[in-house]
Amino acid sequence: MTKADQQQIKQQLSVYFIMGTTNTSRHPLDVVKEAIQGGITMFQFREKGEGALQGEEKKQLARDIQALCQEANVPFIVNDDVQLAIDLDADGVHVGQEDTNAQDVRQRIGHKLLGVSTHHIDEVKQAMKDGADYVGMGPVYPTETKKDTRTVQGVSLITEVRRHGLHIPIVGIGGISYENAAPVIQAGADGISIISAISQSTDPKKAAKELKSLVVSEKASL
Repeated sequence: MTKADQQQIKQQLSVYFIMGTTNTSRHPLDVVKEAIQGGITMFQFREKGEGALQGEEKKQLARDIQALCQEANVPFIVNDDVQLAIDLDADGVHVGQEDTNAQDVRQRIGHKLLGVSTHHIDEVKQAMKDGADYVGMGPVYPTETKKDTRTVQGVSLITEVRRHGLHIPIVGIGGISYENAAPVIQAGADGISIISAISQSTDPKKAAKELKSLVVSEKASL
């Protein structure tokens, strides 16, 4: 990955919105549309949990959201479901430590974006070896959205990775909101991943806009 590619990914991670039908009581397409209008810079389709769509229904929703993202030039990433990402020709895939092996995913998706969730510096180094384009780090704060998360660690891993001189693009994950996002960027993350702070907002456009403004401001002050 060239430095130019890396810089582009760092920008794209600024406000990384993650959502599926289980994360909102509204129609997901409306929420995504408003979030895009508010300035999200990347979107991850994460259709998991009790009551999540399956099969053709899941694929159709992914396709509809992908069309919105393409129109706005927002990268469309699929969580875990590598085959769906390939079928839709998505921009990339994000996998966790318990999901498919990252090295295998890299071989299957070619030059598409590959993100890997990490919770320890050894996992970050392994993700880099496996060909990850960026890593998610967390959970930074307590979160109700994901029930299978590891121990909350604040920004300590982000700080440690930057102290070791590892320059891979980083997005903070877990419980991030407007009120607590600033320390994540200050610690060295290139962006914040957001679920409920946008998906459960009464005004997703405004929520996304405020988060984007905060991230841009914090990056500029470093």
